[in-house]
Amino acid sequence: MSVAVQPQEQETVAAQRIFVATQWQLMWWRFRKHKLAMAAAIILILFYLAVIFADFLAYADPHKSEAQRSLLSPQPIHWFDGDSFRPHVFGLTGKRDPKTFKRVYQPDPNLKVPLKFWVEGYEYKFLGLVKTNRHLLGVEGASAEESIFLLGTDLQGRDLFSRLMLATRLSMVIGLAGVAMSLFLGILLGGLSGLYGGAVDNIIQRLIEIVRSIPTIPLWMALAASVPSEWPITRVYFIITLILGIIGWTTLARVVRGRFLSLRTEDFVTAAELAGASQLRIIFRHMVPSFLSHIIAATTLALPAMIIAETSLSFLGLGLRAPAISWGVLLQQAQNIQAVAISPWLLYPAAPVIVVVLAFNFLGDGLRDAADPYG
Repeated sequence: MSVAVQPQEQETVAAQRIFVATQWQLMWWRFRKHKLAMAAAIILILFYLAVIFADFLAYADPHKSEAQRSLLSPQPIHWFDGDSFRPHVFGLTGKRDPKTFKRVYQPDPNLKVPLKFWVEGYEYKFLGLVKTNRHLLGVEGASAEESIFLLGTDLQGRDLFSRLMLATRLSMVIGLAGVAMSLFLGILLGGLSGLYGGAVDNIIQRLIEIVRSIPTIPLWMALAASVPSEWPITRVYFIITLILGIIGWTTLARVVRGRFLSLRTEDFVTAAELAGASQLRIIFRHMVPSFLSHIIAATTLALPAMIIAETSLSFLGLGLRAPAISWGVLLQQAQNIQAVAISPWLLYPAAPVIVVVLAFNFLGDGLRDAADPYG
């Protein structure tokens, strides 16, 4: 025979559960109540899954070009053929335009190209280690580069959907790398500035003022001009990450310095110093966790800023360059207003930039509130 639990007893159990919960449990319980932040977290998880499986999701070789396929419009997927489930796209038939003498392609409803899942395609290395040629989507018995154009093609006839998948990987990862570097520099230098004071504080603060006083665009142009054009993509990628990290640490350093100035006289810091703890241990083990919400807020704001910075640099031709594939590199072809008016799908790479930036901001809002569960 079951006994009904009184409401007062339920409140007591809930209160006891909160009293014995860890800080991370309290953060999670509060974070999951923030609906927008939860939705943003799911969206960002999907984006980073696309980062991991970028080559698997890309059905066509992103570097394979064909002048005959230049600026093809997107093909919609038709999921049913009559009453049966048969995903397919309409094949394209080309004819010469008598006015412009250009070859124009039109979908032919009588020519149905069936789509297959888990098919063979171009070869790649999964996670840079395992060589495979399996892809989520493709055409059995035919070349996907000549049959499917879900988001259309660019000026060189390269499949935009496949290029967008690989661009997502590069742009999302360069944001993480840049923020990790600026986060480390900001906490370390800001912490040393606030903890020691005196000459150390003056030197670091003057350095911050010098970096912040330099105009951003001329600084980017100067740094980009210093990168040799013959360098490989991996080296340019590393330099761009380094540049973004060096420029982006100053704001966080100021925040950390202000907090450390108020915390360095606290009893727990004095106790750690008397116990013989090193300065790095005092900074990262004792002082940083006490204002975790500020760091989380700064990090989630820095991530979209890094992504926008890379996209802007590449869009202006100052960052990553072809054959690298990033959101900014893809948007370079949308600089021409006439090209955008004729081929609006060239602006599609701007959509993930907007979605990711909004998602990071909503996620940061939820994490900032959750990091202070007692507030």
